[in-house]
Parts: sequence; structure tokens; C-alpha cells
Amino acid sequence: MKQVAIGIDIGGTNTVLGLVDQNGNVLVKDYFSTAKYNDITEYTNKLSGNINKLLERLSQIEVNLHIIGIGIGAPNANYYSGTIEHAPNLSFKGVIPFVSLLKEKFPYIQTITLTNDANATAIGEMMFGGAIGMKNFVMYTLGTGVGSGLVVNGNLVYGQDGFAGECGHTMLIPNGRLCGCGVRGHLEAYCSATGMKRTAFELLAQYNDTKSLLAGYSYNELTAKSIYEAALKGDEIALEVFYSTGKWLGQALADTVHHFSPEAIFLFGGPVAAGDLIINPTIASMETHLLSVFKNKVKVHPSLLKFGDAAIVGASALVWKEQ
Repeated sequence: MKQVAIGIDIGGTNTVLGLVDQNGNVLVKDYFSTAKYNDITEYTNKLSGNINKLLERLSQIEVNLHIIGIGIGAPNANYYSGTIEHAPNLSFKGVIPFVSLLKEKFPYIQTITLTNDANATAIGEMMFGGAIGMKNFVMYTLGTGVGSGLVVNGNLVYGQDGFAGECGHTMLIPNGRLCGCGVRGHLEAYCSATGMKRTAFELLAQYNDTKSLLAGYSYNELTAKSIYEAALKGDEIALEVFYSTGKWLGQALADTVHHFSPEAIFLFGGPVAAGDLIINPTIASMETHLLSVFKNKVKVHPSLLKFGDAAIVGASALVWKEQ
């Protein structure tokens, strides 16, 4: 009998889902637009339909399937209550009893659990990535926002209300840039992919640089990938974007080390694909800001999860961890 877990990652733009085996291999996967569905009933109908289609596809290859559970990663997800609460980037609003809604669709599946997407990625790293065997580590996810998952003594830190670990909303620069959450100066406003775009335009204006490879982009056209490609060609503005992002991120990582004394910090997301361009200044800045007792102790690694499948694998790991 083939045991599989269903992994679901709910993003503001798309929902990705897949069937994952106990070794973290994604056997089949699919995606659809999250933003298209403003009504939660329509969304869960679409999601359950796609899950059933994946199960049907896999059953043509594996005759005896056993679904051990469903794991879900989503913004503003509460592990304790199984709810998604007031997620600003999702098209359906308010407090959504998401686990309960899925249990109505799949009453035969006993384990259905969810947490925020960064927590899910942290569990995936612990089960299938570079944190195998680690009991104390931190995951930072750099994307449209900045998320984090904190693992202490082998367990995710959820806190009193299920929402612990929002390192992306720690104060980096008082009264600084406006964050998407509405507060000024948060780390997310500087070290997310969106924050990198803002840094690029600030630098272009500061240096009045019309020759940079980035100068011809509009704000909506520019991406972190564009900045990376320009940096590889030696563009000074692009290189400074990565240096500044690493400097700010390293400062925040030093605070995280002071709070949790982890064995390692893992970085995941599109900007991390730049490798040494962002890793090296991040480590240098972190070491500069650390207390002496912590210096040269905490390793900073890019995630070892496969980027295209990491969200699905991380969500499924919520289920595998309970086996």
C-alpha cells in the first residue's frame, strides 16, 4: 500500500497542491488561481475537486493508495484553531474555519492540519531538507513578504495564540518604509522581493543613475530576478541592492540569534537564488551585530528544499511529522 500525504500551499495569487510520499517526493501536483475566488465555498469546491483529480491521476499508477492526511500552509493560519484569520493578501476575508470546511469535503481523512506558510517550510526543512537532525533552527522565507518559522527543541514555536514567529514584522528602521501591514519600518519592507524593488528605485534616484540596467524599468515591471540578472552583469545599482538587502537581513538575523540561539538559520525564496550575492553580506552583517558569545557559531544556509516543490513538501510535512 502506497502512503501519501496531500500538501497544499495557499498563496495570494495561486494555490499549489500535490501528493507527497514519505521521502518528500512530489508524485503529482497541480495549481489554480486563488485570487479568482472571492467566495470561500466556491474556493473549497475548486480545491476539493482538484484534490480528487490528483488522487485519480495517481491511482492510475498506484493501485493501493492510503491518504494519511492533508497539510496546509497559508498566510495568517492558526495551527491551534484550524482557521485562516484576516489574511490581507487573500481574496476571501475574515476568519475562515478552513480545516472544518475541508473535513466536510473529506470526512474519511482523519488528519487535516494547517499552519502559516513559513512554519510549513520550516517543518519541511526539518523533515526533508538541510535541518534533518537539528533541534534548534530558524527558517526565513523571502518572497512578496518575509516570513519565519522558529523551531526550538524540535518543535515549532506557535505561542499563546498560534501566531508566534512573525520576524518579518520586527522593527528594522523606526519610522522607515511603510510595510504592507500598515506599520512603518518593518523588516519585510526592506528584505522582501518587493522591498528589493523599492531599494533599487531609491538608489536610482539617489545617484540620479540613468545608465543602470535597471533605469528603464517601471515599478510594476521590475522584479527581484531582473535585479539579479543585472547584478550578474556587474550593474552597480543592482549589486548595491543585494548588499543593502543582506546588510539589513543580517541585522535582523542577529536579533533572532540573540532571542533563540539557534544552531542554524535557513533562507528560502526567490531572492535567495542569488546565492553569494545576498548570503555573503547577510553573514557579514549578522556577525557584525552579534554579541561576542554568539559570533561564528550560527551557520546561515540556503534551503535545501527544491524550490518548485518546497511549498507542497513543507505543507505535507505537517502530516508526516505526526506519523
